[in-house]
Amino acid sequence: MENIIIRFAKIEDMEQIIQLCEAHAKYEKSAYSKEGKKAALMNTLFKKNPSVYCLVAAQDEYLLGYLTYMEQYSTWDAANYIYMDCLFMIEAARGFGIGEKLVNKMKTESQKLDCSLIQWQTPDFNERAIKFYKRIGATSKSKERFYLKSAASSPNQ
Repeated sequence: MENIIIRFAKIEDMEQIIQLCEAHAKYEKSAYSKEGKKAALMNTLFKKNPSVYCLVAAQDEYLLGYLTYMEQYSTWDAANYIYMDCLFMIEAARGFGIGEKLVNKMKTESQKLDCSLIQWQTPDFNERAIKFYKRIGATSKSKERFYLKSAASSPNQ
């Protein structure tokens, strides 16, 4: 894999990012709908002070993968940290160190936000990702993630 550039996403990447999100959901055995995603992601990623940042691995103008992260606060630590929401590479781009380059770019950006800790989760069946995370020096905590609809949600959502 040559000429790989790690950079922040651009507006013209949006269609490919949505395709990567769909492939990511499929990889993690989850449902995904493209409906409304373009407008929502555009509003989130490209506003003046974005709440979510998106890094991409690009070869020419073709996206091989993406990583999204946001700043959050830990009450236990009484400090801000980075939460990595997604890291996904297309199958053909795995095993070339590109995911590690994305993570390293996020680490550099987290220092600019004065965050010294990065957290994330992955499904327990994603053995390849778990092996990768351990190889780059990450440690894990055993937790379950729960979801609860807000009172404003309709029961059919």
